[in-house]
Amino acid sequence: MKEIISGFLNSNFDIETVSAHCDIPCKIYDPISAQIATLTMIRIVDLIQELDTSESASLENKAQFVRLVLQKEEHGLKVKEEIRVIWGDYFKTPQFESFPEIHDLTHSIMLECSKSKQNLSKDSTLKLLQKVNRFAEIFWLSKNVKVFRQVCPYPPQQELIYPDLK
Repeated sequence: MKEIISGFLNSNFDIETVSAHCDIPCKIYDPISAQIATLTMIRIVDLIQELDTSESASLENKAQFVRLVLQKEEHGLKVKEEIRVIWGDYFKTPQFESFPEIHDLTHSIMLECSKSKQNLSKDSTLKLLQKVNRFAEIFWLSKNVKVFRQVCPYPPQQELIYPDLK
């Protein structure tokens, strides 16, 4: 639909084509999306491990395996995107000076996320969660917001860093 409207406008009006990324300075950043995406990757690995993936597995199980792997990939990309945007758009010199580990941490998240996408290792996804949680902790502390740790109330029931907004 978007292409039809764009084609109509371009053919009937002299409109210059431009491209942009959504870099509106809204200042709304929250690492919870990366944390949830990481939890999803962990849960998907659990679901895959519960699935019959033998050669004699049913066609439904084989299709489910493919769907689960694709979802793990999508959530891995989301982790990377969310972390990259916060690191690139939110963190500035004052935060870098207060938390000099943020560059190495961000890079290690990207590497661990790639590793988690490349295999079905629960250990790798759990390491990724530790790193993403540390990133979340630094993010909130850089805003002078206290944090607390709590096991999330849904599978895979892992510990997350939450802002204490009281």
